[in-house]
Amino acid sequence: MDRRSFLTRASIGGAAAAAGGTALAAPAIAQDMPSINWRMASSFPTSLDTIYGGAPEFAKRLEEATDGKFKLQVFAAGEIVPGLDAINAATDGTVECAHSVGYYNWGKDPAFACGADLPFTFSGRAKAAYNYHGGGLERYNEFLEQYNLVSFPGGNTGTQMGGWYRKEINTVADLQGLKMRIAGLAGRVLSKLGVVPQQIAGGDIYAALEKGTIDATEFVGPYDDSKLGFQKVAPYYYYPGFWEGGPTVSFFFNKAQWDQLPDTYKSLVRTCAQATDQNMQAKYDSKNPPALKELVAAGAQLRPFSEEILTASFDAANEVYAELSAENEWFKTQYEAMLEFRNDWYLYAQTAEYTFDTFMMIQQRNGKLTPNAG
Repeated sequence: MDRRSFLTRASIGGAAAAAGGTALAAPAIAQDMPSINWRMASSFPTSLDTIYGGAPEFAKRLEEATDGKFKLQVFAAGEIVPGLDAINAATDGTVECAHSVGYYNWGKDPAFACGADLPFTFSGRAKAAYNYHGGGLERYNEFLEQYNLVSFPGGNTGTQMGGWYRKEINTVADLQGLKMRIAGLAGRVLSKLGVVPQQIAGGDIYAALEKGTIDATEFVGPYDDSKLGFQKVAPYYYYPGFWEGGPTVSFFFNKAQWDQLPDTYKSLVRTCAQATDQNMQAKYDSKNPPALKELVAAGAQLRPFSEEILTASFDAANEVYAELSAENEWFKTQYEAMLEFRNDWYLYAQTAEYTFDTFMMIQQRNGKLTPNAG
């Protein structure tokens, strides 16, 4: 068959198929896969659109990938259960899944925190490497089996800020008696330095700061913090939030429900979750820089934690890890694996990445990164 004859026949065949409307089969998923309708409890309010937004983004990706077969209805914190109970709701089957942070369940079992973040461990990028290629996700799911859960990363804020303070904090002595809204593992670490941790819901923080009920609060970072007006009553904005260098937000699935999913759906869940995970940090990385400039213009006074405070906090964190490792084998197993990965990560990070970023920061400070800079 010559080329002209082949092209003519191909065109006729293609046109006939299009005209008939039946030559192209519908996707196999649409034909053969079951319809699934699940509910997801979020630990976050809709006002935190970036971190809460990971759940509806995941649901949209999953529904599109399955041609509408897999539907997931997302409920904000408090709509089905309080935000801090979202993971437990997935465990007991109240909902099929949750979007939350593992350290919210740290009081139930300290090993939950390992899947989210531990003070002085990883940045967001390092945590992704550990989760996906360092065995972190597999170890976390081994631990979660006893709680009838399967989990996949579902977002990251990147390194958070160190919070808002009514007075300057220059030395460890300045932390003595400081009433700070901070809970969980980070609260236990800072309590060793004299901080008095306080558990306060997000909506009540501003009033507590304004009245002096608390002296300081940590929240997230510039984009989320900018909505709450903390700079009006606690102007000193410290960094970094060493207790959350790269906090992983996760999807938690009821294991009994998960085991019933077809393998194709399981694969799509993992794929959509990973896309959501990486996209959340990209959103924060794009929204935090302009938000920080706006906060400073509104009166926020940026301050770095002193090396004295960071070093004392690092040592206190190691004391806590030793205590928890002696009490909890699952915590010990995960923490020791994180230590090994962390050592190699920061050995390598000192080379190309650190040197490049440092050079570019110097150019920024010299005004050479602005448009039309000389």
